[in-house]
Amino acid sequence: MVCLWCLDGFVLRSLAISRNALQLPLLGMIVLGLVQLLPLRSAVDNAGLALSMPRTLSLDPYATRLVLVQVTSLLIYFVATLVFIDTPRRLRALVRMITIFGFLLAMFGLTQSFTSDGTKVYWFRELSQSTAFGPFINRHHFAGYMELAIGVPLGLLFSGAIETYKRPLYAFAAMLMGVALIMTNSRGGIISLAAEILFLVVIAGPGLRRKRGNEKVQRLRGVLIRGALATGLVIILFFGALAVGGADSFTRLLGTVNASDPTTGRAHFWSVTLDVIKEYPVFGAGLGSLGVIYTRYDSRNGLYRLEQAHNDYLQTLSDGGIVGGLLGVSFLFILFRKGFARRETEDKFRRGVATGAMAGCFAVLVHSAFDFTLHTTANALLFLILAALATLDTRVDEAANGHRRRRRRSRSRSRDPETTVIETPSLTAAEPV
Repeated sequence: MVCLWCLDGFVLRSLAISRNALQLPLLGMIVLGLVQLLPLRSAVDNAGLALSMPRTLSLDPYATRLVLVQVTSLLIYFVATLVFIDTPRRLRALVRMITIFGFLLAMFGLTQSFTSDGTKVYWFRELSQSTAFGPFINRHHFAGYMELAIGVPLGLLFSGAIETYKRPLYAFAAMLMGVALIMTNSRGGIISLAAEILFLVVIAGPGLRRKRGNEKVQRLRGVLIRGALATGLVIILFFGALAVGGADSFTRLLGTVNASDPTTGRAHFWSVTLDVIKEYPVFGAGLGSLGVIYTRYDSRNGLYRLEQAHNDYLQTLSDGGIVGGLLGVSFLFILFRKGFARRETEDKFRRGVATGAMAGCFAVLVHSAFDFTLHTTANALLFLILAALATLDTRVDEAANGHRRRRRRSRSRSRDPETTVIETPSLTAAEPV
């Protein structure tokens, strides 16, 4: 991606750089990881661990380096989305791709669930400690991906942002994704889907700053219409899941609840993670280090290894401390602040995309309270792409007088205050190379 980016700059004789503030928390996370790799821990701290540990702030430097590689790679794709999705045509192409891919992935997941018992991925890779669904070895992570992908078509439908003849296609794609999500039997996924629909009922529709006559009546009418649409969607998903998976679709879901421990062990995971947070409050124990530090604070037999806390908010604090927590809060604040600002546009399609993108992000953030779906690279990548779609600058807005398409040129593609172009001098025969 970086090589193609450099080639693009060479051909166009300019390099576009986005100034979207959402990039800053991700850069801050990279800086935090680099600081955690510095040998700043004292020998006394190492002795207290009763382990042969490095003197870095991170208790697992290898895992921290791996997280840095992952975050850096995701940041490259995120910045590329902000830079190269620079016309209405490209925005529509990306939206269609996400919708079609989500539809195909849902269909593949349903097909595999009917032809296997959930213990194999792609029908041949045997699993021993998780239940597969589609290409994911963890059904909860597949549900997380559906939460993200379904937000785009639902945002367009709830906002009335697509042509009438296209609505059945988007509705069918969203329905299949919703049914696939329900068939995963993920309680967190179903709760997040309900939260996503509620989010759309509340915020979809015209921007809050648009002035209309009898505004309160119009707004109430819009909420009632969206509420009716949400009710119809829930009914369709319910009967769709029954039609596809039969009565077992919901009996299996209810059967996953353990009466003695409804959290299926999460309450204990969270209490141990809180002990880690208390021990390393400022910079945390190190990005990705929970698997190493968990056994030290486990109040049980200490033999159970846990890689994730099953709560991304607690794990952010345990891995990054207060610094990491502030970076996470700032990312979410900027995301929704800019996302709601981007909805204040006359372009209905742009408003629908921003609404759906925020809805998808909101749903997976709800799911992150009791799972770790964003630790899967595919989910994290789609989450950042939706974050970019929600906060793209005004270059992707349609012209007010019709469907305008702008050709991408080196000097015209970045006339937005959030994009900077670095002009490079043209190389001619008279200039030395």
